[in-house]
Amino acid sequence: MVVVIDEDARRLDISEAILAKLKFAVAPFGSVEKALAAMQALRPEIVVAGESAVHELRGRLPADRDGRAIPLLQVTPELADPEALVEALREMLREHLLRAKTPAVVHAFRPASDQQT
Repeated sequence: MVVVIDEDARRLDISEAILAKLKFAVAPFGSVEKALAAMQALRPEIVVAGESAVHELRGRLPADRDGRAIPLLQVTPELADPEALVEALREMLREHLLRAKTPAVVHAFRPASDQQT
């Protein structure tokens, strides 16, 4: 689930259309307050937001299912291109998933002599 927040209805529609076309589940919001109210139930994997929304969201995003901060992607003019937006989302999700899995992977491959009993 991707939550998209933008006060500009046109940009919101464009972002939603791009992500939906690529089979992302999208929840669009025109305001930060409405998005925050819904996020507790939605539990998005990532939040995509315009510059003004990003400033309002800092420190206010709920945790994801694993208790980690939800990744926040700021839409910039460079990300107006659909391919650039998708690549930025993929990279952010990859990094988020790698951070989540790294401790378990490190522990699983730690030599038996290093593991605490």
